[in-house]
Amino acid sequence: MSAQVQNSFRALADPTRRDILMLLSRQEMTIGEIAAEFPITRAAVKKHLNMLEEGQLISVHPSGRERINRLQPQGLKNVTEWMSYFDQFWDDKLSALQDVFNNQ
Repeated sequence: MSAQVQNSFRALADPTRRDILMLLSRQEMTIGEIAAEFPITRAAVKKHLNMLEEGQLISVHPSGRERINRLQPQGLKNVTEWMSYFDQFWDDKLSALQDVFNNQ
């Protein structure tokens, strides 16, 4: 597994970071806008955003004095591609289950 995919999984491991991703999937937001949605400090939100950026799940763009955070779909695609490798195991199990029902 590449270091980038490992960083993405590390970022996804935290429920607050997953909630932040859900917010950013709807719209771009500043740190202050994100912090207003959570019962944690602005500094804690910034740490979560740094982890998401390291995992390449978000990108940050300056806009005047603000920093705009936006979802980075390619980072999620890398995680999905890694996980899709395991689809074959589920497909095999479901096929075997279907065979059991068909043979009864």
